[in-house]
Amino acid sequence: MLQGKKIILGITGGIAAYKAAMLTRLLIKHGADVKIVMTPLAKEFITPVTLATLSKHTVLCDFFNYDNGEWNSHVDLGLWADVFLVAPCTANTLGKMAHGIADNLLLTTYLSMRCPVVLAPAMDFDMYKHPAVQHNIATLKSYGNLFIEPDSGELASGLEGKGRMAEPQAIVDFLADFFTQNQALKKKQ
Repeated sequence: MLQGKKIILGITGGIAAYKAAMLTRLLIKHGADVKIVMTPLAKEFITPVTLATLSKHTVLCDFFNYDNGEWNSHVDLGLWADVFLVAPCTANTLGKMAHGIADNLLLTTYLSMRCPVVLAPAMDFDMYKHPAVQHNIATLKSYGNLFIEPDSGELASGLEGKGRMAEPQAIVDFLADFFTQNQALKKKQ
């Protein structure tokens, strides 16, 4: 059900960013066209070269190309996509999204989206359960954003609890179900 779908994959700066390589590969294997936008800190966890090789597109991180001054248009990205998936989505990015802060290309892209937005949070258990983060999640849900619940288990901190980003296959399955349901709704209308 992802055949021909245009997906922007947003990657934020958390340890779960390593899963973005497999997620990209699976999305493409299922027929999606994937463009990637990373936060500057995400590049500390996984390289744009790896993701560009897998996606067959230049990975975008900055507002413009420093070599030639070409602008990376968040507006064009917002018009292009069928869905904007942010995986992993850190507490920092959730907070900025909830409050309309646009201090990097990923966040300006989010604010320009005309398509559904799907967020896959990833953070430590204590961060995930913090009232401020839960408030931001509730705010983002009230804006119509969809969430893929994080898994429970061993976290990078060594603690156990809810906060692990969902596995790449579960995210692909979520998106496939989403597009299947939306197609069924369109047929009924």
